[in-house]
Amino acid sequence: MSAEDAWRALRGVTAARIGLGRSGSAQTTRAVLDFAMAHALARDAVRTPLAWDVLEAALAALGQRCVHVASAAPDRDVYLRRPDLGRRLAAASRERVVAACPEPRELLIVIGDGLSSTGVAANAPGLVAALLRLVQDGGWTLGPIVLAAQARVALGDEVAESVGARAVLMLIGERPGLSSPDSLGAYLTYAPRVGRRDAERNCVSNIRAGGLAPAEAAFRLAWLLRAAFVRRLSGVQLKDESDVARELANARPGALARDGEGH
Repeated sequence: MSAEDAWRALRGVTAARIGLGRSGSAQTTRAVLDFAMAHALARDAVRTPLAWDVLEAALAALGQRCVHVASAAPDRDVYLRRPDLGRRLAAASRERVVAACPEPRELLIVIGDGLSSTGVAANAPGLVAALLRLVQDGGWTLGPIVLAAQARVALGDEVAESVGARAVLMLIGERPGLSSPDSLGAYLTYAPRVGRRDAERNCVSNIRAGGLAPAEAAFRLAWLLRAAFVRRLSGVQLKDESDVARELANARPGALARDGEGH
C-alpha cells in the first residue's frame, strides 16, 4: 500500500484533518479552502438566529405546547461577551413561564439556542421525539417545552426552579468545532436551582448525524433520568451505566425498567 493509499484509508474513518499533503512549503489549495469553509460554517452556527417558529411547529407536530423565554442578554453581541447574562432569566420571561406551568412537573425540557443554532435546528426535534416515548414509559409528568433565546446551560436551572420542576433537561447548541458545527448537547440537573454547579449535572454531548444519534442519546438520557429520580441526585455522583442496563435488558426482559433502583 502506498503512503497516499494509507492516508486515504485513515481519512475515511475520521473527520480530523490528517494527511493533507502540501504544495511546496504550503498546504494545498483544496486544504486551505476546506478549512475556510469549515470556519465559516462554525461562525454561521454561532451567529445565525435560530428559526424559533420552525422549531415550535416541529414540536407542535409532536403534540407539545411551547412557551418562549429569553435570558437577560438583550442581543447576540452581549450574549457572547457576557456569559453570566445568558445564565439569568429576564424578569418578563419568569412571569411567562410561571403562567404557562402553574402546577409542578417532574420534568421540564428547555431548548436553548446556545452557541449553535444549526445544532438545535438539525437535532432537537428528533431528540425530543425519541425522548417523549421514553418519558411516557417512565410515567413522568412533563411541563410545556420552554424555548429559550440567548441561553446558556445554567438558564435551565432558573426556569425549572421557578415552576417547581423536579428535574430539568436542557437541550442546547454546543460550541461548534471545525468538523462539527451542528452538535447538540443535553444537560440533566436534578433538583434544579440557581447556583447549581456544572459538577451537579450530567451531560450527553455530540448529538448529531456524524456523532451520537438522537435515539441513542434519548436512551442514555432516559436511563440517567430514571437513576436521578431514584437516587435524588445528578452530576459526578451519577455515572452513566446505560450500556450495562442495555446488556441486562437484552439478557433479562424487564431489567431496564428496574434499572437504577439498585444503585
